[in-house]
Amino acid sequence: MTAKDISSMRSTIEYLKETGELWPVTAEVDPIYEIAGIEKSMENGPAVLFENIKGYPGIRDAANIFSRRERMAALFGVDHPNKIKFKCVEAIRNPIKPKIVNQAPCQEVVMTSNLDVMASLPVLKHTERDAGRFIGAGNTLVTGKYFREGTHVGFNRLHFRGKDWSSIYAVRGTHLGDTALMEFRGERIPITYNIGTPPAVMVIAAGGGIHTIVPRGADELGIAGGLQGFPVDIVKAKTVDAYAVANSEFVLEGYLDTSQRVWETEEAEKIGKMGVAPFFPEWPGYMGRAIRTVKFQVTALTHRKDRPIFFTPLAHSFEGDMGNCFREACFLELADRVFGGLVSDVYIPYSLTQMGGVIFQVKKNRRAQEGQHRTILSAALDSSPGLRLAIAVDDDVDIYNPDEILWALATRVNPQTDIIRGSGSGAQMILMPMERTESAEVGFRFEGGMAIDATVPLATKHNFERAHYPVDKVDLKKWFSEEQIRAVNTQQNDYAKVMAKTGG
Repeated sequence: MTAKDISSMRSTIEYLKETGELWPVTAEVDPIYEIAGIEKSMENGPAVLFENIKGYPGIRDAANIFSRRERMAALFGVDHPNKIKFKCVEAIRNPIKPKIVNQAPCQEVVMTSNLDVMASLPVLKHTERDAGRFIGAGNTLVTGKYFREGTHVGFNRLHFRGKDWSSIYAVRGTHLGDTALMEFRGERIPITYNIGTPPAVMVIAAGGGIHTIVPRGADELGIAGGLQGFPVDIVKAKTVDAYAVANSEFVLEGYLDTSQRVWETEEAEKIGKMGVAPFFPEWPGYMGRAIRTVKFQVTALTHRKDRPIFFTPLAHSFEGDMGNCFREACFLELADRVFGGLVSDVYIPYSLTQMGGVIFQVKKNRRAQEGQHRTILSAALDSSPGLRLAIAVDDDVDIYNPDEILWALATRVNPQTDIIRGSGSGAQMILMPMERTESAEVGFRFEGGMAIDATVPLATKHNFERAHYPVDKVDLKKWFSEEQIRAVNTQQNDYAKVMAKTGG
């Protein structure tokens, strides 16, 4: 058995091969439609490694690495998928600073002239509605004075409209967007775009940390180091004053030219309106729409020498869940800082699409705590860019079961008093169709999210006594064989299993 090593994408892949969690694909596969189609067909299943990509000899492509939280728990040494968030909380509180190295695997091959990124990388075309081929897998790294002496990593989509330049998704309300459009507007910001980074870096990059918990100037690579248990190695870029993640598979070096606003697609440029022309499927499950953003000018392409590995997570997929454990950790930390000890757990179901929503589990013990959870709900709405739904439930509700959540909503919510509107904060994450409106000058307006208090009022708690059937007083083996009991368990859906276990 290969020892577990999560210091790089390729060492992680070798470990997953040994544990049977990754399937190699040796038959030729086309990055146009086929890879995305295979990934989607294998949702929530094994990780895959495409070893023979049409038109790109010598390059491999990994996918579905993070499509199961059970696999992520194994990678990060956690005994249950629902506990990853607690390890992320510890990483937030105890970051490990990145380590600067002089030589790095990501710089084994360095290309600085005659750059043609699309000819060099097996960029996917996801659907027939896509406006082109887009890169969504890289971790943009901003360091030094451009991130208030901290480190920022995030996923940002690229569309190469020239051989060596692309649009890059940078909008207000994100760390990259606020850096480019507010603090250093009009300047050229040196960055690296790292593809195939260590798993911990991807988790933090995908999480879109709550900015009150992970503000500009935070050490996000340090948090990744805390999550993996050792420093993330970084190396000085070859052509710009920036750093790259040393164990990346590919790195695009360059700078954000914030003095030039470019359209993400040719069609959008012809139309001249944001949020109209199709782009590609985004994490909420809708087709993304092209906008006008800043330009990413590439100055170098570096990569590993031995069969480098591209990475192609689908935005709307179970792999898109990779950052939710870090977002859950941020919400836990937020709740603890507002009213410590009130929130015992946080969960973001896949259906709430990463940044779309969150569920808080609250344990109220005395009437003085009544209303404190509403303050936490309001804080969550107004501190997380684009958050649309926050729900609070009591500790007797299984937050990991959607039927339990719906039951609490139906039986514990007063629609007159328990629905809380967020204040809204202008132009924000602009991926939800409801946020596209012709009335706003920029074409988009985030009107604020909604919080729902589905907790029992302590003053009338006696009215909410849950029925309890005597499942704890019977042993089915007295009347049925083990085979019959297994047959019953097979027939039961998830909610039935919860009720059978709790007697609810």
